Amino acid sequence: MGNKKTSTFLLDYGIVGILIVLVIIFSFASENFMKVNTIFTILKQISITGIISIGMCFVILTGGIDLSVGSIAGVSSVTAAMLMMAGVPAPLACVATVLIGFAYGTINGTFITRLGMPPLICTLGMMTSLRGMAFIVTGGLPVFGFSQTFGDFAKNSLWVIPYPVILLAAIFIIARFVLSRTTVGRHIYGVGGNAEASRLSGINVSRITTFAYSLSGFLSGIAGLVLLSRTNSGQPSSGQNYEMDAITAVVLGGVSLSGGQGNISLVLVGVLIMGILTTGMQMCNINDYVQQLVKGLVLIAAVAFASISKRIQTKLTSKAE
Repeated sequence: MGNKKTSTFLLDYGIVGILIVLVIIFSFASENFMKVNTIFTILKQISITGIISIGMCFVILTGGIDLSVGSIAGVSSVTAAMLMMAGVPAPLACVATVLIGFAYGTINGTFITRLGMPPLICTLGMMTSLRGMAFIVTGGLPVFGFSQTFGDFAKNSLWVIPYPVILLAAIFIIARFVLSRTTVGRHIYGVGGNAEASRLSGINVSRITTFAYSLSGFLSGIAGLVLLSRTNSGQPSSGQNYEMDAITAVVLGGVSLSGGQGNISLVLVGVLIMGILTTGMQMCNINDYVQQLVKGLVLIAAVAFASISKRIQTKLTSKAE
């Protein structure tokens, strides 16, 4: 019994050990890695990916996938910038932007549940369409010149904690509460674990699935606002590859790609690993193409580990019985 508990613990929380190892490696590789400025740079960088990853976690827990999150964040950045340039007050522009992001997610969820479209194809189409729309409405040029006050959000801090990090923490706390303490959270796990059994037990599978995609779009809209504040301009190309970073972080966190299993707390550890990898490789002057290769290999390794882990846990469970 003790060996089983130890094995299960290592399989579930081994990602924390990986995080510690990466910190040690980059601390030796670069003398500036453990400086306070570097730590806060990493935290600021992961705030955007982290917010997107939380929404991705909800979607993957239902057994789906959302490839449109990066494009939604990018087009949200452009939308907010254009609204403010048109004279719309910043708070109203932000509210409108996240609601539009929510609408994009709802369209994804509706097409998947009502039309029976595969999530991969539906969200891939949304990703491509939104990216094209961002370039069309901006003419391929960045949108800038709005209020400097909006840009200050990403630069300022409460005591020493950057505002984007506080925002990420607040969203994480709410998301964790929803998944662990509410009926909706239990239904999300249920739909991902066995959609047909959930349907027979009275759960509205279509509504829960659509909710997950709507939430993903909503959070991607918020991430787009943080991205706009950081760059101080609406870039039509912004948000590229965020979907891959988010998927990698969620899978690293142990969330099953087949749905129904995973711990959102470990997703944040996955986000930290991606942030440390990116910053550490940049500080070590590693080529951008090599960075892409490493990130791709990390995703493959994470999926492989998740598959092997599931098989081992199944064997341990069957032996115990």
